[in-house]
Amino acid sequence: MVIMTSWRDRITINPNLCGGRPCIRGMRIPVADILKLYEADLTQDQILNKFPDLEKQDIEAAFKFVISKLDYPMLPYDDLD
Repeated sequence: MVIMTSWRDRITINPNLCGGRPCIRGMRIPVADILKLYEADLTQDQILNKFPDLEKQDIEAAFKFVISKLDYPMLPYDDLD
């Protein structure tokens, strides 16, 4: 049994799998597909039912992966006036 301790352990990038797009745990489930299902208003439970091999932590990892790619310093809101 493999114990995954970080969201980074759940996101894999393999040039021979899904065109090198980031996927969940080496499966053919791209991170982008998870986000598109949320965009289509599916709930976490519906996504987990659609992909029985997914775990709740996989969905959380998908969001954390995207956040890590978009992370940048923010200005305090008071400075935006």
